Amino acid sequence: MPYNRPIPDRKPHKKVSSGIGALIEAEKAMQMALLLPSAVVIGWLGGAWLDTRLHQSWIALAGIILGSVSGLVGIIRIALAAGAESETENKNGNGTDNGAPGKDL
Repeated sequence: MPYNRPIPDRKPHKKVSSGIGALIEAEKAMQMALLLPSAVVIGWLGGAWLDTRLHQSWIALAGIILGSVSGLVGIIRIALAAGAESETENKNGNGTDNGAPGKDL
């Protein structure tokens, strides 16, 4: 069966050197690691502040829950964006798939 090459994208892709690419990937991992705890702490502090202002005792817990949900949504969005980015790199012919082995023409 003949191998048909995929239609190339018309947009030029930015080529990033391997050192800068590694730093970008490390930054994304650090962003994911810090997003959830910081969102929870911000929600807790906001809820505790509202507790003192409104003389309630449940708003801090609601702030923690809201912060954790928003942090998880942020992490999922970052992970999906990174996954879509890696899929486009492989579909552009930059991957290692060279067709079936032994059928080079």
